[in-house]
Parts: sequence; C-alpha cells; structure tokens
Amino acid sequence: MSTMVTPLAEEQSGTWDNLLERLNRQSVLKHFDAYVDVPWDEPGFSIDPADSRWQLEPDHPLGATDWYRSQPAEVRSRIGLHMIATQMKLGLQFESVLKRGLLEWAADLPNGSAAFRYAYHEVIEEAQHSLMFQEFVNRAGFDTPGLSRFLRFQARQVIRLGRKFPELFFVFVLGGEDPIDHVQRVALRNGDSHPLLLRIMRIHVTEEARHLSFARQYLRDRVPQLSWLRRQRLAINAPLILGVMAQTMMQPSPQMVKEYGIPRSVIRAAYKDNPRYRQQVLDSLRKVRELLIELRLMTPMTRPIWRRLRIWEAGATETAA
Repeated sequence: MSTMVTPLAEEQSGTWDNLLERLNRQSVLKHFDAYVDVPWDEPGFSIDPADSRWQLEPDHPLGATDWYRSQPAEVRSRIGLHMIATQMKLGLQFESVLKRGLLEWAADLPNGSAAFRYAYHEVIEEAQHSLMFQEFVNRAGFDTPGLSRFLRFQARQVIRLGRKFPELFFVFVLGGEDPIDHVQRVALRNGDSHPLLLRIMRIHVTEEARHLSFARQYLRDRVPQLSWLRRQRLAINAPLILGVMAQTMMQPSPQMVKEYGIPRSVIRAAYKDNPRYRQQVLDSLRKVRELLIELRLMTPMTRPIWRRLRIWEAGATETAA
C-alpha cells in the first residue's frame, strides 16, 4: 500500500536535504582540532586554581549565596574551577553517548546518504570536543568522576535509541546540548572569563550550532511521520529526559558538595528554592520546549510531568497531539 506524501512532508524533506548539504559543506570549511586550535601552553592560558577569574559570578545560583561569598578568595576560585571541570567531564561523557548513538543511527542509512556523511562529520567534531574537555580536566587537576554510576548505566540505554527510536534519541541530544549551549553563549556575551575557557567555549558553540540545527530539523522531518503510539511515547519521555539532563548539567556534583562541605541548606537555597535558578533552567530549555510545542508533543496528558519537573514555563501554550 502506497503512503500519501503531504505537501508539508515534501517541504520538510526539501528543507532536510538542503540542510544536510549546507552542514556537510560547513563541516569541511570550518572545523577545529583540540590540540591545534587551543593554545594550551601559551602565556596567559595556563590554569591557576587561585585565579580570581574562576570565581562564580554574583548572579550564579551558588555564587550568590552568603556561604560562597564568605569563603576565602582562593576557595571561591577553586570551587568555580572545579565546577567548570565537572561540567566538562559531564560534557565529554554525554558526547560519548551521543557519538555512539549517532553511529548506531547511521549504521542503517543507505549508500549515498548525505545524512551518513554528516553523522560522521559530527562524530569527528564531538571527538575533538571530548579531547578538548578532557585536556582541560587534566590540567585543572580535579579527579572528577562526572556522571554517577546509575546515570552512566542509564546513558548506555540511550545509545540503543539511536537505532530503535532515533526521534527520542535526538530529544536526548537536544536535552544535553541546548542547556550547555545556552550557558556558554551567556558567558561569551559577558566575555570576562579566563581566556582558555573562552577559547574552548567559542569552538564548542561554533560547532554545536550545526549539531543543534541537525537534531532540530531531523525531529521536524520525522516526528510528523510517527505513529500515534510512538508520538505518545515521545511526548511522555521528552520532559523526563530534559528535566534530568538540565539539572545534571547545571548543579554542583555530589563530589563537590562533599569536598567543600557545602551545607544542604545552601544547595536548597541556591537551586531548589531559587526562582532565579529555575528561570535559568527554563531559559536553557526554551528552544527545545518551543520545538516540542511546534511538533504538537505538548499535550494535556504530559503537561503535569513538565510542571512536576519544574521545566514548564508560565504562559507557555500547549498544542494537542
């Protein structure tokens, strides 16, 4: 039985093909090497844990607390650097899952597929990011473990989605990439961080723009073609993934809390009970949330999940699936 192709589907397919052509071209013309394009050993780029430029900004959830401001300057700097190193470790672990999931997804693509070529461009770029992040962690001198054992186990389950449920896999991709991309763009606009960190962020943001465009357009192209049951699964799982990813990327690790003796009351005040932090999370997820609304994946049935996870923005509109 033939499948009717709607004008919208034809338009989306054309957009998809055009995007792949453009992204493949850009990946050749503008790419980076972790050990060529980052001046690790140049004067001014070395990492000193006591450097005041590592200190958390006054508008940072933890940096704004009385507890943090009462610490000696060197401790404040060390906490800030440790938090950056932790985020980079989490980032490279996330990118490990992303790379393996992309390879699973690409394995079923036909010969001659432009998507296959792009997937491998992205895997190569993400591998360079991982080298860059790990080099920073090594030079910072913190033995940060990154993801907890439970989350590492869960991440391994996500890899299989690249082959079995790629639409959900690409929601996971956006859940990991969008929040950190938002945080880095805000930091780059401020422009007063350590030059090594600024260089790493500029490289990451430049190439992540391609990766985010690819994931968003893939969902725009594929989600309208899903069965009703798969759409429901996607709608229910999306907020669960996004909620966990955003919180993991933006809060201090349990290791940090223990090492610096951060009181539970401080963590609660800085994150759980902090309207400013909650707004930062909402802002970091705005693009992916708007995409899911556009794709009619925000439903009366799933909105309570978004609210419970505190990632639903007041005033957002839902669209029935």
